[in-house]
Amino acid sequence: MIRFRLGLADLASASFACSALQEAALSLRMWEHPGRYPEQTRWFRHMRPDFEALECRGLLLSLVASNRFVPDFLTPRPTTAWPDFQAELAVLRATPPELVRPDLERTFLPHDGVIPAPLADGLDDPRGLLDRIADAMAAYWERCLEPAWWPRARSVLQADLVHRARMLAEGGADTVFADLSPRLRWQDGVLTIRWDRPVRLARTEVDVDGRGLVLVPTCFTRGACTYIDPGAVPVITYPARGRATMAENAQPPPAGPALARLLGPPRARLLLLLAEPASTTELARRLDVTPGAVSQHLRVLHEARLVNRARHGRVVLYARSALGDALCG
Repeated sequence: MIRFRLGLADLASASFACSALQEAALSLRMWEHPGRYPEQTRWFRHMRPDFEALECRGLLLSLVASNRFVPDFLTPRPTTAWPDFQAELAVLRATPPELVRPDLERTFLPHDGVIPAPLADGLDDPRGLLDRIADAMAAYWERCLEPAWWPRARSVLQADLVHRARMLAEGGADTVFADLSPRLRWQDGVLTIRWDRPVRLARTEVDVDGRGLVLVPTCFTRGACTYIDPGAVPVITYPARGRATMAENAQPPPAGPALARLLGPPRARLLLLLAEPASTTELARRLDVTPGAVSQHLRVLHEARLVNRARHGRVVLYARSALGDALCG
């Protein structure tokens, strides 16, 4: 159990962010523990030949402990709502070398009793080890995750942030915290993470104390969690809403004849896809058409009040309105 104590100013400054590097790091759990995240199984089955071909595969697999922990330095706290992957890699490379050994010891020794050889062998040169890990993560990202998986996952994460922002505006922090994870409890200025199994961590009390609490959605956890380091900045990672949709067929379901006659087949298929928020780029990929064509149809659907839209940074997400839901039903 870990309790985060938030003052009024801490609560007001709490924020949400996404991290491509965190998703890459936590996705390494899939190669040894695929059953934990079944909605990702199809994607990673397709990726396996590319992953097996990576020369750095052994180093990547060594980064995940038997209890699925990864070193804290592998998932630096996002400094913006949506940091660039390469910028996050630069933060990883800039990790102070003196933090590497303690991070690895906290990750592996309590559960596995030993630091994996690919990591332990590099501890005499922690800066060089960090560079090799960053290079391996870059190769893994470019060959396995970025081409097809990341566009879909990014839409899920963006949709989660838009949903949380709407909940915060309509119901306040109480509503948001209650919805993030069954492990979380918010009461009297304390946000508590409770585990359903023993977890050996070096801290139980965290005073946010003006450092800012950042909440980060991910596709690779089944409940709220945080950093292992007792002195780390306050971060809570939680399961992204809508991640189960990644298990669905990328192709939209066929529109019924009545809906197709009313809207036309392209707009009917588009409306059926929008049960969960998605960007124009993601919709174009799933429909195998140009983003321009999707934009034209979305404009019509929006004018007809069948879809709503919300902006997250430079991305606009669309989702069915209540009227659109009724029409699809």
